[in-house]
Amino acid sequence: MRQDQFLTVLSRDEALARFETALAARPVGVETVALADSLGRVVAEAIAPAIDVPPFDRSTVDGFAVRAADVAAASEAAPVELRPTGETVACGIAPTLAVAAGTATTIATGGPMPRGADAVVMVEHTEPTADGRIRIRRPVAPGQNLAFAGTDLARGEVLLRRGAVIGSREIGLMAACGIGAVAVFRRPRVAVISTGDELVPPGEPLRPAAIYDSNGPIVAAAVAENGGLPVPFGAIPDDEAKLRAALTEALAGCDAVILSGGTSKGAGDVTARLVAELGRPGIVAHGVALKPGKPLCLAVADGKPVVVLPGFPTSAMFTFHEFVVPSLRRLAGLPDRRVDTLEATVPVRVPSDLGRTEYVMVALADGPDGAPVAHPVFKGSGSISAFAQADGFVAVDALADHLAPGTRAAVTLFSPDPKLPDLVVAGSHCLGLEPVLDRVADAGFAARTLALGSLGGVQAAARGECDLAPLHLFHAETATWNRPFLADGLDLVEGWRRRQGLVFRRGDPRFEGRSLDEAIAAALADPDCLMVGRNPGAGTRILLDRLLAGRRPDGYWNQPRSHAAVATAVAGGRADWGLAIDAAARPLGLGFLPVADEHYDFAVVRARRERPAVAAFLAALASEPVRDRLRALGFTPA
Repeated sequence: MRQDQFLTVLSRDEALARFETALAARPVGVETVALADSLGRVVAEAIAPAIDVPPFDRSTVDGFAVRAADVAAASEAAPVELRPTGETVACGIAPTLAVAAGTATTIATGGPMPRGADAVVMVEHTEPTADGRIRIRRPVAPGQNLAFAGTDLARGEVLLRRGAVIGSREIGLMAACGIGAVAVFRRPRVAVISTGDELVPPGEPLRPAAIYDSNGPIVAAAVAENGGLPVPFGAIPDDEAKLRAALTEALAGCDAVILSGGTSKGAGDVTARLVAELGRPGIVAHGVALKPGKPLCLAVADGKPVVVLPGFPTSAMFTFHEFVVPSLRRLAGLPDRRVDTLEATVPVRVPSDLGRTEYVMVALADGPDGAPVAHPVFKGSGSISAFAQADGFVAVDALADHLAPGTRAAVTLFSPDPKLPDLVVAGSHCLGLEPVLDRVADAGFAARTLALGSLGGVQAAARGECDLAPLHLFHAETATWNRPFLADGLDLVEGWRRRQGLVFRRGDPRFEGRSLDEAIAAALADPDCLMVGRNPGAGTRILLDRLLAGRRPDGYWNQPRSHAAVATAVAGGRADWGLAIDAAARPLGLGFLPVADEHYDFAVVRARRERPAVAAFLAALASEPVRDRLRALGFTPA
C-alpha cells in the first residue's frame, strides 16, 4: 500500500488564510419564506413596518380613561367622583365620545384612548356610587397606564437589519407589524459524508471490530447550528469508486462538502487524491500544526469548500469550529460568533416595586472601561420591541426598591450567544439614522440605538456608555445648535438639517392658511383645541416650550416619546396639533407649518472615534449614497 505523507504542515493562521482566500465565502442566495417558516433564518433585506406599533394610543390596564387633572387630588380619604360618558371601549372598538372635564370612559386593556383623556385609572382604585357615578380613590399622572401610538415602533423604523437572526421574539415583532413573509438568505446545503469500513449507522447492530458513526450526526448538527442545511450521505466504505460517486453527487447538489476520516496516511490517501481532482484550485492545506487536528485537509473546488476532517470526534469538532464555521456562517449570511458574557454594569438607576422580584430587560454594550454595560430597556410590559432588543434580564430583589447606578449585576441571557453591538447610538431618534445604519450594517457591524432623547444621549456619551449621541438642541444665549451642550471628551460631527413644524389635519380652519403665530394663537384661544406634547429631555420639547412661553394648553401633558406618536395622535383625531418633523407628518397626509430648521448632529466620544464601527458610521454619514437617501427622506445633509 502506498503511503503519501501530508503535503506540507502549515501553521493554523496560514492554513486558515489560504482556505478563506481561495473560497472568498459569501451568502449563497436569497429566498422568501412565510413568517411561520422563518425561525432561525437570517434576514437578507432590511425589514421596516408600514404601520406604527401600536397604531393608536391604547390603555395598558382595565379601568377608566380620564383627564389626569380631574383626579390629581384624589385619595382614599377624599375620593373624586366623575360622571361616566356612557361608552365602553374595548379592543377593536373605536371610541366615539370625548372625555370632557369631570367625565370618564370605561376602557379595557388594549382599548383605544378616547379624545380628551390623557391617563387611565385602574379599576381596582375605583368604585361605583349609588347614583351611577365613578368614585376615584387614587390620582394618576398624565400618560399613566397608556401606551402612545408609535412608541413601540414607528413606521419606517428598521425592525431587523440584514444579517439579523430570526428568533421567536423577532417573529413576534414582525407579526405585530403585519409582516407575513420575509426575505432570508438561503441556507447553504452541506453534504456530510463519513468514510471508513468500520463505521455503522447509529441504531443498527454493531458488528465485530466496528464502531458507530458519531462524526456524521455531530457534524450535521454543528452545520445546522451555524446556519447550514445538512444533507447526510451516511458512511461510505473505503472504496475508491463508491467514494468518487458520493463526492461527485455531493458536489453537484450541494454548496459545500464535509467529510470526516480519510485524512491521514494509508487508505486515507485515496480521499485526499479524489478531493484534489474535484475542481480548481483543489487542496490548499493538508496538514496543520495543531493538536488535535493535524490531519486536516482543506480544499476549494470551483468555488465550493470541500473539507476532510480528522476521524476522531474531538479532532473533527475542534477543526470544524476553527476552520469551517467562519466560512460556513458567511455562506449562510450569519455574523461571526461573539463571546458570551454574564456580568455587566447597569449604568442608571433602575426603580422597582418593593415586595416583588422584578426582571428588567437589558441590552448589552461596551462601557467606558471596555467591560460590558447592561442598558435597561424601559418600554413597558406591552412592548414587543423591548423584548426583541434585549439580550437578557437582570433581577431586582423583592426587598429592594431599586438598583443603584453602577451596580454590577448578573445578566440572564436570552441566548447563550448574545450579540453585543459594535456600535451604540444613544440619544434623539430620527428616521434619517436608518440609511446611515444600513451602511454600517453592510460594512459588517451590528448597531444598537437607544432612544434617550437629546439630553439623555449627551449625558450617556459623557459617561462613556455609548459611542455617539444624536442631538438637536438650540442654545438660545449663543443662538447656536448643539455645540454648547457638549462635555469635555465629546466632539461634534454635523449630520443633517431637518424641519420641525406644527402638524395638523388638513382643512382645519384654525391652522390651514395661517402663519405659525396665527395658528398658535388660534389654537390657544379655542378651549376645544387639543394639543399633544413631547417628553422631557427631547429637543422637540424644548422647542415647544419656547413657542408656548410658559403656557400649558389642554393636552400638553400628553407626552409621547417620538415624532411618529405625535403625528399619529393628530392624524387619528386624538389631538388637533403638535410639533413633529416633516418626515413623520408627510406619510400621514398632515398639514405642516414650519417652525425651525434644526441641526441634527452627533456628539462623538473622542476616545472611541477610531473604533472600526464608529469610523464606519462617520464614513457612511459622509458617503454620497447615504446623503442621497437623506435627501429623499426630506432631510438636508450638512
